Amino acid sequence: MKKLFALGIMGLIAVAANAQQKPLMGFTPVSSAKQLQTEQQFDQAISAPRINETLKDLSAYPHHLGSPGGKVVAEKILKKFKDYGFDAHLQTYKVLFPTPKTRVLEMTGPTKYTAILKESAIADDPTSGQEGQLPTYNAWGADGDVTGQLVFVNYGLPDDYETLASMGIDVKGKIVIAKYGKSWRGIKPKVAYEHGAIGCIIYSDPKEDGYFAGEVYPKGAYKNETGVQRGSVMDMVIYPGDPLTPGVGATENAKRLDRKDAATILKIPVLPISYQDAKPLLEALQGPVAPESWRGALPFTYHVGPGAAIVHLKLEFNWDLVTAYDVIAKIKGSTYPDEWVMRGNHHDAWVNGADDPLSGQSAMLDEAKALGDLLKTGWKPKRSIVYCAWDGEEPGLLGSTEYAEDHDKELQQKAVVYINSDDISRGFYHSGGSHALESFMGEVSESVIDPETNVTVGQRKKADELVNAGSVKSKREIMNRKTDPIEALGSGSDFSPFLQHLGVPTLDIGYGGEGGGGEYHSIFDSFTDHERFKDPGSVYGAVLAKTVGHTVLRMANANVLPFDFRNLYATLNGYSRELAELASSMRETTAMQNELIKNNTYALAADPTKKQTAPQVKAEVPVIDFSALTASLEALKAGADKLAASTDAASNIDHKILNETIYKAEQQLLSPAGLPRRPWYKHTIYAPGFYTGYGVKTMPGIREAIEQRNWTEAQQQITAVAAAINALASYLDKAAM
Repeated sequence: MKKLFALGIMGLIAVAANAQQKPLMGFTPVSSAKQLQTEQQFDQAISAPRINETLKDLSAYPHHLGSPGGKVVAEKILKKFKDYGFDAHLQTYKVLFPTPKTRVLEMTGPTKYTAILKESAIADDPTSGQEGQLPTYNAWGADGDVTGQLVFVNYGLPDDYETLASMGIDVKGKIVIAKYGKSWRGIKPKVAYEHGAIGCIIYSDPKEDGYFAGEVYPKGAYKNETGVQRGSVMDMVIYPGDPLTPGVGATENAKRLDRKDAATILKIPVLPISYQDAKPLLEALQGPVAPESWRGALPFTYHVGPGAAIVHLKLEFNWDLVTAYDVIAKIKGSTYPDEWVMRGNHHDAWVNGADDPLSGQSAMLDEAKALGDLLKTGWKPKRSIVYCAWDGEEPGLLGSTEYAEDHDKELQQKAVVYINSDDISRGFYHSGGSHALESFMGEVSESVIDPETNVTVGQRKKADELVNAGSVKSKREIMNRKTDPIEALGSGSDFSPFLQHLGVPTLDIGYGGEGGGGEYHSIFDSFTDHERFKDPGSVYGAVLAKTVGHTVLRMANANVLPFDFRNLYATLNGYSRELAELASSMRETTAMQNELIKNNTYALAADPTKKQTAPQVKAEVPVIDFSALTASLEALKAGADKLAASTDAASNIDHKILNETIYKAEQQLLSPAGLPRRPWYKHTIYAPGFYTGYGVKTMPGIREAIEQRNWTEAQQQITAVAAAINALASYLDKAAM
């Protein structure tokens, strides 16, 4: 295996060396050489120590949305952009933001316990006990005063409630307690409400990111007993941004919904707690012993409940309109000023936010400094470069969504690409986004050196994939592939409104995998923690700045924009096969399960000492007709091949009309009607899952209809997705003429 790995790395290095001899995508040999020289100058201007100093300065105090610190951070970022030579301004929006007024959690029986609901400051971390910190809470849960029996629901996902039903346990009228993990936090109270729960508690089990994972903070990186993950539980899979202004920018005079009519504000109270506070609640539970896969690392037997454990939960919020401060900074393009290469990272945090988001924000500011240094030499980009520091990302992508909704038509006309980052740590390169940019990102990843291994970040990523691949076959497939795949994007960061609402081509770029810990959204997400455990010296902050900087510079200066829709076709063809296999697998599984039920097999296998219910007979899965989708993909392949031949022949000159056609192509994949039950999401290929939140669902209209056994809707969505792909195929075919 070591020999196979070594041969693979040698092959990767040889491929990379050969790739450097060819012109960059979208450039001629002459312009490519000039571009690489510009990137070398850019890289020399990037400074890890300066990134670290910026990170330390911006994370010195709490700066959540609507706070005095939040405005100060925005103004500091604005000044830096102006100092670097950008034309910069603050763009403000008035957005709803709840902060806690009352928080009570107590167990009234069989024993009494009042939850502490506070993280303990640590002497070794000087910012952990500052004034102005937001208390531990979840934004966008309901005001409420509820009392009820407690039920442990594992991660609180739909499958967990099926398990509870098989055990004869109903959560209607009860309060549930769920573990953080396995999905975005907002899914847990959403599913609890759908099953009749009156309140939801979310806790961090030490098995996930506490002492079971490693030494706890401050001795190690992991969550100590008082650490709590704050966070939004907004139903962002309906729409992100200000809940009161869906689809329009939250300007001062915008028309606003009544809060009771806002679909993304939850209907039950929700509260996050530490494992210190969770321990007495879970320990008091009776009822069946939890399934083995549900059990955490606290020192007792996990029970599901209900029983004598009665919990009182009372929450009340200040529902205030606050000002969100987006910082927008621009370098005007010399040739195509109305074509925008956009770059963004948010600046707001739940508390001090050294890792999330300032590790990415500080790197982005150093990119801007390096671009400013290039401007001083007389360099100018062909296309305009627009840098955006967003506010209000943490509560629900507020700053970016309101900006995108406020400037929707202009962005669809001018935005060539939106390039996002967020928190990072040391480790491996990763990227996601529009799959027509897959080959381009593979090329970019071969232009930056990893500081720990001295090979390119692309080579190191592939080496990690080879080592961790599950079979020799998988290893060979990784070694032999011509293009490294990028991930499909769900949600959870500021790319969502650009890609999934407006159809702007999008990239999300980051580093991580070696900076594990439990500081996320807690008072311990501090410069002290980041310097010790996440990215000492901001070394990978500098790597991110170079990676994104190369991406921005190439997009800004390419003769022909480096999109290759053949990669998109290959990806969509793979999604189509997955969907057909999903439907076939469900058909076989349903038939087998129904046969077992008819033969009384479940009853014979059941443990007579436990209360168990056999599954219900399900309707048979019909044969789904994918022929329209298959035909549309064949048309896309023909259009993509034809356009690729045209762009290869045209790369020696600038092509304004061709380039404008290329970057607007993504918009052909939008559906005017949007996705079922959530029309804000208009992209037919990428969306956050209705029950996964951050996690992506590809071809979501079809996939979720099949998963939810809505066969009529599945067929309707096949028609809708095929229509969008056919529109793109026709569009590419005409562009190639």
